[in-house]
Amino acid sequence: MSLTTLQVQLDRGVCTLTLNRPEVRNAMSMTMVQELLTALEHAEANPAVRVVVVRGAGGHFCAGGDIGDMAQARMKLVQQQAQLSAGETVTERNPIEAVNAAFGRLCLAYAHSSLPIVTVLEGTVMGGGFGLACVSDVSLARDNVSFRLPETSLGIVPAQIAPFLVERLGYAEAKRLAVTGAKVDAQEALTIRLVHEVHADEASLDAALQRTLVRILSCGPKAIAHTKQLLARARHTSAEYLIDDAAAVFARAVLSDEGQEGTGAFMQKRAPSWVPQSV
Repeated sequence: MSLTTLQVQLDRGVCTLTLNRPEVRNAMSMTMVQELLTALEHAEANPAVRVVVVRGAGGHFCAGGDIGDMAQARMKLVQQQAQLSAGETVTERNPIEAVNAAFGRLCLAYAHSSLPIVTVLEGTVMGGGFGLACVSDVSLARDNVSFRLPETSLGIVPAQIAPFLVERLGYAEAKRLAVTGAKVDAQEALTIRLVHEVHADEASLDAALQRTLVRILSCGPKAIAHTKQLLARARHTSAEYLIDDAAAVFARAVLSDEGQEGTGAFMQKRAPSWVPQSV
């Protein structure tokens, strides 16, 4: 991949995607959105990848959308309106809608990934970065992290973040943050479970990341993927309607090569074959 806004590193099954625009606190341009989508597609297609870590360069995770892209979208909209006024036919989508929708598609792709997604959060977390934090399976934070949801205070709407915020925190908490244009520090983020751990310094944060990766890599990769799919269904389906489907998923897992290796390793008191030797 030829990337300009991301650094990608693959090491022993861990694909680390580092948002790399530190001069603008890793503001998320449309180029970055596309590169994040492409990097995820490559990771999902690579059998060597077991987990994806997303973090930011320069002490910040992501300062939201790039204002340059929105300015260009406004200019394109003015051009469209001029064409319409002149009686011309415009077939392209409203460019502001298109830019905004791109962030939603990004968050959805990471939310639906079969791979475990871990976010490492420092400094500013806004916009699409806030969305990625919400859809990740594990969120680890520095004590300097600051989540911002300022849209309503600016007279606009957190359109693409809203559904993922509700899913992560619940309806009541999401409403509170949205109607107050909230700024959430590390301790509050931990209290409301926006993040799962908070650490006081870079060394502690990196150590927590390594512990998390060890735990993930100790689990069967296919079992993780199927479990994520089942949990996603369980959000919207009553338990009684999942019993038979869940039993079928379980039976397939038990009879699979991975299931037989895992149970056999347990009986033989050894690590399963998917666990890296360094774990």
